[in-house]
Amino acid sequence: MLLNAAIPITEIIGSGGGEAKGTRRMRRALNDLEWKKVNFEIKKIINGVEKESISHEVDHVKSFTGDFDGNKSVALEIEWNNKDPFFDRDLENFKRLHAEGAISVGIIVTRGASLQEELRNFVHRFALKRGIASLEDVARVGLSPTKRQQDEIRKRVERERKPLEFANAWTDSFVSDKFGEATTHWRKLMDRVSRGVGNPCPLLLIGLPASIVTFDAQPEAGA
Repeated sequence: MLLNAAIPITEIIGSGGGEAKGTRRMRRALNDLEWKKVNFEIKKIINGVEKESISHEVDHVKSFTGDFDGNKSVALEIEWNNKDPFFDRDLENFKRLHAEGAISVGIIVTRGASLQEELRNFVHRFALKRGIASLEDVARVGLSPTKRQQDEIRKRVERERKPLEFANAWTDSFVSDKFGEATTHWRKLMDRVSRGVGNPCPLLLIGLPASIVTFDAQPEAGA
């Protein structure tokens, strides 16, 4: 599923609120492979009386059987572009579920380091290719920057000292607002793992590389 992952630059530019099309494609592929959403419910019962009940929802879980004791489950979360505290939620969920024997391994898929570093170049390349040189051009490709974003772009284009070309100012604004440091990407994930968040649950961490971004529009298939 991951080897076949591809995200056209138009989806990176055009995705608004809600789940990204690339994430939806990955979820469908995982569902087809029987990685289903599961709501784990853990109850504490003392002398037949329920004292506590905690639930943990995981988007993709698959159980395996083999040459080991019992049924082992693997939990997987996709964090393409959320606020970075979602990593804390996922890792803490994995930790608790592993401690209770509900899962053996936790997997997180997110934007890799190379993809995060290249996003500005990708968006700028798109801007040049589409001739984005004004707010009208931005509207032409189906985007509606907020008033704050528009003011920020104008300020950088019209300033006296070292004014920016419109494509550069728009690219900087777009990338920092949509894929900034406070979103889910590889470095933010590794910051948490290095602090021990999620420990001792075994983890498989996957960073999607820059190579998944394409400029020859494809993937829509039921996006």
